[in-house]
Amino acid sequence: MKRLLMSLRASMAFDLLMLSSDIKKERWQLTAEGKTYAANGSPEFQLFMAVPPEGISRVELQKKLGDPGFKIGCQQAIKNKWVEMGKSQVSRKVAHVDDSVKDMLVKINNGEAPNQEGIDALKRRKLISPQVWKGYSVKKGPNYAPKRRKPATDLTRENLQSGEWKDLQFKEYNFLAKGFPIEGGYLHPLLKVRRQMQMIFLQMGFEEMPTNNYVESSFWNFDALFQPQQHPARDSHDTFFLKEPSTTKTLPEDYVERVKQIHESGGHGSRGYGYDWKREEANKNLLRTHTTAVSSRMLYALAKKPFEAKRYYSIDRVFRNEAVDRTHLAEFHQIEGLICDRGLSLGDLQGVLHDFFSRLGMSKLRFKPAYNPYTEPSMEIFGYHEGLKKWVEVGNSGMFRPEMLLPMGLPEDVTVIAWGLSLERPTMILYGIDNIRDLFGHKVDLGLIKSNPICRIGL
Repeated sequence: MKRLLMSLRASMAFDLLMLSSDIKKERWQLTAEGKTYAANGSPEFQLFMAVPPEGISRVELQKKLGDPGFKIGCQQAIKNKWVEMGKSQVSRKVAHVDDSVKDMLVKINNGEAPNQEGIDALKRRKLISPQVWKGYSVKKGPNYAPKRRKPATDLTRENLQSGEWKDLQFKEYNFLAKGFPIEGGYLHPLLKVRRQMQMIFLQMGFEEMPTNNYVESSFWNFDALFQPQQHPARDSHDTFFLKEPSTTKTLPEDYVERVKQIHESGGHGSRGYGYDWKREEANKNLLRTHTTAVSSRMLYALAKKPFEAKRYYSIDRVFRNEAVDRTHLAEFHQIEGLICDRGLSLGDLQGVLHDFFSRLGMSKLRFKPAYNPYTEPSMEIFGYHEGLKKWVEVGNSGMFRPEMLLPMGLPEDVTVIAWGLSLERPTMILYGIDNIRDLFGHKVDLGLIKSNPICRIGL
């Protein structure tokens, strides 16, 4: 019956063919204990009647009533001040009492309702329980008809031509109905974190470097950074080389000659690497393995002008020929910052790093000596993550070597401090993602893109 009425409501509520309403009635019924008291009287009344005017011993009274009746009767009779319980004797305190509990129970059993105070008292003693009766009322509605007519939703050309529109019943407009949700674009978590990183760099006075070229020559990616041509990173197992076009056509020849010289025999206080530098190796095109290739171009362009101190940053994609797993991808994003000025030291680098990472919410830093081909000294950066409660590696840093800077034409007293980190690692930590493939690539859940919260770095 209930399922039928729900179906009728759903199908006929708009047409008002039938009207239905819920009916709910509540009454009280006696529990098993309440029925016993209604028939034999309440325990306190039975105890009072069992006490003669001259009194009775507790032992004899308990034998008369039994243990359950004696215990309950004593509690209620004392509460009502009907009897006085001595150590061994029980006596009456009043001459006559009425069994109001039995009277209320009889009334309830006969369908009469006592006052609310009496109901509350019986409920506390668990002598009554509620009984709910549910029903439904169905009656004809204002638009009742033996046969239901489906209302029209559109006025068609055929309706007008045939005159059928005169007898049509049209469906009313529901002006309160909600429309379809508007589907718009959503920002990927990487884009949100990237924007926050950009704002931090801008607040610190940095300029963004142009990183729109994914394809780079080996010269700018490796050789200009004083990275030897036999370095393992230049192997095809670690780098994506292009088949077409396989080589670059234009390089600054005077600069190329100076880079060749510093690699083969050194200069500016360096012994170089002492090998036969090959131009054809430097001409090979590849997918850049780091955005430092852009940094080398920017520093070379800076050296061709009267010197001016600069702060550069970049956040863009790089490519490595690595095995894909939960923490590594063949392509990812690198964040890089560098400062070019006169007389910079390792202390300046550490100070800038403390400033930068404190804006990311990491005020505790540690530095560990490391090796990079184009920086000396070099340091790995570790930050204490308050959420994870442990030290995590957050980046790499160092001072660009003179073998990299002087062939560009920069003044000898100019030094460059730089650091880099990935964009994916802080994003994974911020958004609680433990598999990088769930963040970037074809396996990304679109629901995550729609529902991920805003990025709040450092808060």
